[in-house]
Amino acid sequence: MSVEVVTFGCRLNAAESEVIRRNAEQAGLSDTVVINTCAVTAEAVRQARQSIRALRRERPAANIVVTGCAAQTEPQTFAAMPEADRVLGNAEKLTPSAWASVGAARINTNVPKAIVGDIMAIKQSAAHLIDTFSARTRAFVQVQNGCDHRCTFCIIPFGRGNSRSVPMDAVVEDVRRLVAHGYLEVVLTGVDITSYGTDLSGVPALGTLVKRILKDVSELKRLRLSSIDSVEADRDLLDAFASDERLMPHLHLSLQSGDDLILKRMKRRHLRADAIAFCHAVRQLRPDTVFGADLIAGFPTESEAMFQNSLDLIGECGLTHLHVFPFSPRPGTPAARMPQVVRDVVKERARRLRERGALALERHLDAEIGAVRRVLIESQGLGRTAQFTKVKLVQPGSAGQIVDVKIAAHDGRQLLAA
Repeated sequence: MSVEVVTFGCRLNAAESEVIRRNAEQAGLSDTVVINTCAVTAEAVRQARQSIRALRRERPAANIVVTGCAAQTEPQTFAAMPEADRVLGNAEKLTPSAWASVGAARINTNVPKAIVGDIMAIKQSAAHLIDTFSARTRAFVQVQNGCDHRCTFCIIPFGRGNSRSVPMDAVVEDVRRLVAHGYLEVVLTGVDITSYGTDLSGVPALGTLVKRILKDVSELKRLRLSSIDSVEADRDLLDAFASDERLMPHLHLSLQSGDDLILKRMKRRHLRADAIAFCHAVRQLRPDTVFGADLIAGFPTESEAMFQNSLDLIGECGLTHLHVFPFSPRPGTPAARMPQVVRDVVKERARRLRERGALALERHLDAEIGAVRRVLIESQGLGRTAQFTKVKLVQPGSAGQIVDVKIAAHDGRQLLAA
């Protein structure tokens, strides 16, 4: 393979990796490996550095290019690595001309090793017009990038810039083209997709966009949302969940904590009661909805009682699919300067959250036994239900197909088909 892209982090990165692959191939690059990094935690940055070193050992002659959020927020860190040939910022990685310069750098040592611009200067986000996604059975469509909020633990706005939305007509056309290429499921991605439209003429909300897609692309079988901020969910979005079964009954919520004081110190925009009320309201509209959530363990100043509120939130919201993050201080963020929780306590609380999450998942899997579910096949032996629950398949099928599957059992992690 002439261009290989190694992707860390979120679905937005996964979508952008396809743009990177296309631009790098069109620039004529060969024997090139691109590391599309994540900066959400210190561990994510460590893993990226480790991967770069390992790749250099395995492929000493390869052209190794580092990009993504960690490259944007810590360009000097990666530029100082002898294993990395080039470092590109988050805006540059989507620009064809930057990839042309990567090829030129191999024969011209005067070209700077790092090209990382001011991400805050980027004011618009355009559709990427990707037709296919390698090794993927669902397509990702970027509808928004950046974030205007400044949660005290989060470095991502400094890696992604301020919020900017892809115009609605361009998103609809992107979805229509992907469906024409055979994709049955499309996932809308972004950094803060519930802020969609605040920078566009007429200020269309995410719900307006979702309804427009479902109306204008009638051939689309399944539409899914990536992580949302529940406090920003608009009335049209909730109405779409209630009125169109093609909008998948699975929501991943950016909750972070179940304690009001910690939420305030995080500079979040919701309270514990808001999260519980939102989950209840959605279930009233769509009883089969399954919720996932991001939760942080051991945020600075978190007491055992505060942590217990997060543990209890799993049951009170009826959460099923958890992403648990041990708090990781990111230099430059306010939370890094707050009184820290002892690392062993942070790790222990993360373990307890994961254990509670495993029990919640098991209860969900128990309830699925005997049901018949529509499953999107991801590979010969694996698929996912509309609620994004993994299913181990028995009957062979082609990746990308949607089939009816009867659920016979589970193994504690995934459903088992009859």
